[in-house]
This record gives sequence, structure tokens and C-alpha cells, in this order.
Amino acid sequence: MQSTSVRRTRASSSNPVEAIEEIIADKEWVYDRRCDTEIAIEAPGTWCDYGMFFAWSEDLSALHFSCALDMRVQPKLMGQIYELIAKLNERLWLGHFAVWVEEGIPMFRHTLRLRDQIDVDAIGDLMDLAVSECERYYPAFQFVIWGGRTAEDAITSSLLDTVGQA
Repeated sequence: MQSTSVRRTRASSSNPVEAIEEIIADKEWVYDRRCDTEIAIEAPGTWCDYGMFFAWSEDLSALHFSCALDMRVQPKLMGQIYELIAKLNERLWLGHFAVWVEEGIPMFRHTLRLRDQIDVDAIGDLMDLAVSECERYYPAFQFVIWGGRTAEDAITSSLLDTVGQA
């Protein structure tokens, strides 16, 4: 038996922010359409509500995406956070973690090139990936920011694989 998958796409003349609104409507998430090319979203998670942001550049045919964790890094901890981010980014296939330095907010970031068509499913997949990666690594950020642990210790402590059910 052969299975087929259908990807939802739109013509390149469409604004991807409109497609993002459709995805959010399906998820029933809160959002703010700041202008024709930007949208901010509140995405619920286990550890916190994540602040997603999309910005469309028609000149580059690129959709910039970020997913902020609900925490702030004190300036004295930036060195440990940069080390943590470097170690976490080695584990990622798509996207990367960074810090919005002015605000001290860690975030997951990625940019999609959408030259020929807008792949609605790819945008939805990116949102799901961001929440998944943020949920997975949130404890490591907590261990450094609130627990005073080193980056290596935070990763070791937070990435334990559980076996069985409680």
C-alpha cells in the first residue's frame, strides 16, 4: 500500500503572515498582527508560554522566526549561557538558540526561504519544532540561570532519558 502526503502551499505572491494566522486559528493561540509583515504569538508550553515572532521580508523572500523562552539572563551569567547555547546548538539539525542581548532573553531562531511558494505545512512544522526544542532544553537554561550550574552540568542534569511510567 502506497501512502501519499499532500503539502499545503500557496503562490509566492501570498503573504506568509496570512498563512500563519490560519495555523494559529487551528491551534487557538493568542496573537497580535503588528503590521502586514509581522505577527507575534503566544504559544502555550509545559514550562511556560513561549513568545513566537514572525517577520516577512519580501526582498529576501525570507520568513524570519523566533521563539522566546519566558526567562531573562542576568549579565553576569551571559558567559555560561553562551557556552550552554553553543553546546545545545551542536545537537540541533534545524534552527539555533541565541540570546536577545538587549533584553537578556534566550530564544530559538530560524529563517525559511520561500521563493516559489509558501509551504504552510513547513511553517506549522517549524512552530512545532520550536516548541519541542524549547521544551526539551528549557530545564538546561533554568539550571544555569536559577540553579547556578555550569553549562555542562546543566545539560547532563536536564537531558536524562526516562524509562517506564510513573
